[in-house]
Amino acid sequence: MDLAGGSGPEGNRSKILVRLAQIEDRDQIAAMCELLWPDSSAAEHGEEIEKVLVSGAYGTMPAAIFVSHDNDGKLTGFLEVSLRSHADGCDPSRPVGFVEGWFVNEPFRKKGVGRALLGSAEDWAGMRGCVEIASDTWVDEDSSQQAHLGVGFEVVDRCVHFRKEIRPRGSIDSRQGR
Repeated sequence: MDLAGGSGPEGNRSKILVRLAQIEDRDQIAAMCELLWPDSSAAEHGEEIEKVLVSGAYGTMPAAIFVSHDNDGKLTGFLEVSLRSHADGCDPSRPVGFVEGWFVNEPFRKKGVGRALLGSAEDWAGMRGCVEIASDTWVDEDSSQQAHLGVGFEVVDRCVHFRKEIRPRGSIDSRQGR
């Protein structure tokens, strides 16, 4: 998919090139994932990406990865989209497209690349019957929140998630209801 990009200093229109990711893109996508989620290595991200690229699924639900690239084929960004049975703020009676990950390399930001990637994800989700697409980001990620708002997302909730480890307490005896 070729999408018209921003104007250069001469007023020339450049094209933003977006396509479905291929297995050969794995390492470039993994490197971007490591920048987006540094708690995991590029190798770990690569394993997860390969699963999606080979199976076309994220877990048990359909998924796809779209990539943007320059004229030489070097990747400039990616967006991973999946179907979910529900998402906060969306109609619970229908599946929803969900942005699992979205990243544009720094030199290509604010040039329409993120919008082009999202457009491909919206088309993908729409062809699967979705009428909404959702996403999330960290509360302290102002630039991500601004990117989401800039392409038409609306905030539907702010949440802090908690977890607590507990010690195992033996097995449940179903006959006694304990």
